[in-house]
Amino acid sequence: MKRPQIALVFSLLLILAACIANAGLLTSKKAYNYHHSNCADTTKTIAQSDSPIKSSSNITMSGSISIGSNLTVQQVQQLIRLHNEARADVGVMPVIWSKKLAIYAQEWADSLASMDCDLRHRPRSGKWKQEYGENLFMGTSGYYGLADAVKSWESEKVYYHGEEINSSNYHDSGHYTQIVWKNTEQIGCAKAECNGNLIVVCNYNPPGNVLGQKPY
Repeated sequence: MKRPQIALVFSLLLILAACIANAGLLTSKKAYNYHHSNCADTTKTIAQSDSPIKSSSNITMSGSISIGSNLTVQQVQQLIRLHNEARADVGVMPVIWSKKLAIYAQEWADSLASMDCDLRHRPRSGKWKQEYGENLFMGTSGYYGLADAVKSWESEKVYYHGEEINSSNYHDSGHYTQIVWKNTEQIGCAKAECNGNLIVVCNYNPPGNVLGQKPY
């Protein structure tokens, strides 16, 4: 690498370090999770017809591969890695990327952004009927990113203590248990922006949070 390029990379790293150091000083930024409320009793498995992208620490995804949502290849890799790190912590198999789920997630993210910029899950019936597991996140654009969404969901781990999922414990840890649900094999995520906020939608197949079952 030439010296000018090295200097540029070093400068960018300094800027990034400064942003991280100052994160605790920015108190006006907000982030929200929307608790899972409409898929807890889902028991069916939805078959996928697309060709998912496999997860690996050294994966290289060609730019010609259609992701399905408006995410970049690097963002997809980041989302897969963060999900699979959480899953590896509890000994369940890794998930892979699904173009079909990403398209599905993008449709809902765009719909939320075009309506009132409020987080809500797909309904149980009608045009936007929910067919998969779903996690939602919203935070200030430019301050929160995709990684913050997954880390926020994963932070609910402290509320889960190994019990079966039921109507009383589900709302505290439902985002986390969906991430680590042992039967989930595929994910697809998307993002949208509205009113200065970033919306993140991730869908999961087969869906998790089945009442009366444990995630792992």
